[in-house]
Amino acid sequence: MARESLKQKQERARKILRRLRKRYPDAKCELDWTTPTELTVATILSAQCTDRRVNMVTPALFAKYRTPADWAKVPQETLEQEFYSTGFYRNKAKNVRALMARLDEEFGGELPEDFDVLTTLPGIGRKTANLLWGTIFGHPGLVVDTHFIRLSNRLGFVRKGEKNAVVIEREVGNIVPEKDWTDWSHAMVFHGRRCCYARKPDCANCPVADLCPSAQPAAPAP
Repeated sequence: MARESLKQKQERARKILRRLRKRYPDAKCELDWTTPTELTVATILSAQCTDRRVNMVTPALFAKYRTPADWAKVPQETLEQEFYSTGFYRNKAKNVRALMARLDEEFGGELPEDFDVLTTLPGIGRKTANLLWGTIFGHPGLVVDTHFIRLSNRLGFVRKGEKNAVVIEREVGNIVPEKDWTDWSHAMVFHGRRCCYARKPDCANCPVADLCPSAQPAAPAP
């Protein structure tokens, strides 16, 4: 694909999103939750873990711990045991306890609707803040996870080999209209999980292959 201007990238992104919306009309956050506190915990647990595994673990936890105060009171060792199967359980338990203590003490048990404040809370980086920002509060956010990074590279919207999430968020944010950021994020995750796989992308069945500079040509008929 020839070198593109920003305007051309924006037009290509518009076509890609239109097709992915059609392919994945129900694209959304796949973590199970009913309250902001639950989504926050589930998102922290999802780091280096699949949503499927997290959704297996959280029902029992959410039945026991309903409020930030409940979570903050749980001993570190107890949470470590309950988080064990999600990986990195010590750090996750530490972050959840610290986060919930701050929510209880400083924010009346509520998640603050302020992006900059969210990113200062334990266990919440830009990726998690953008997910909470978009899913709970309805503000546009680019959730730059592993799928987002991989597809941004393959689609040619960032410099080849770029892995810096902040750089990718900025570059893609200039290409995709702000009003579409959340939909774009969900589309990237759904497409990455169902077609544009890490090891062997299914280019033959990809609805945006003709718009992707990395698409592999279809195998010749026998």
